Amino acid sequence: MTAIIITAAIVLLTGIDQWIKVWAIRNLQEAGPRSFLKIGSFDWMHLRYVENSGAAFSMLSGSRLFLIVFPIILLLLSCYLMLRLGRKHRWVYPALTLITAGGLGNLIDRIFRGGKVVDYLDFQLMRFAVFNFADICVTLGVMLTIIGILFFEKELPEAKKLKTADRVPYARLAAELPEAGELPEAGVLPEADELPDAPAAELLPAAEEEQTDAGE
Repeated sequence: MTAIIITAAIVLLTGIDQWIKVWAIRNLQEAGPRSFLKIGSFDWMHLRYVENSGAAFSMLSGSRLFLIVFPIILLLLSCYLMLRLGRKHRWVYPALTLITAGGLGNLIDRIFRGGKVVDYLDFQLMRFAVFNFADICVTLGVMLTIIGILFFEKELPEAKKLKTADRVPYARLAAELPEAGELPEAGVLPEADELPDAPAAELLPAAEEEQTDAGE
């Protein structure tokens, strides 16, 4: 069931990314930048069509083969980590789902759009690279991974050692023994049963035989 939900989430996020990119190609490619997010008199975000032939911030521009092979390796690694670590670390599922969906969305562009990724979000608060919905997914996934490692993986090594102590033989028996303060006091211990006295008639013949042997 978990695999179905994760797969559906990846398909949905990748579909949203591709749908927005198709819309950007049709409506922004021939037009100039337009205001997208305006609060008061300040433009926070513009829509501007850009084709990026590299990775983030246009790095490795023109290295199409590397930018196709390397993301495929990362996507396979993400799927493997979800299968391996997802049950023990629940934060892995949403984090790697976002990273996988974002990486797959940009990988589709590099394969089917001549090695170029369609970007359209232009942040205005600072000089920043134009990005897209897939980049947002990857960024959120990386942030969740960092949060998960810093705040959900703080188990001390001593605690892990204590868990392994349960497997040591007789560890449970030792835990069930009463503590020193719970041991009964010496005066409370039951006295030993007294041995019955031997009848005097039975002891006399044995004493007479010993005296006869000594006289002889």
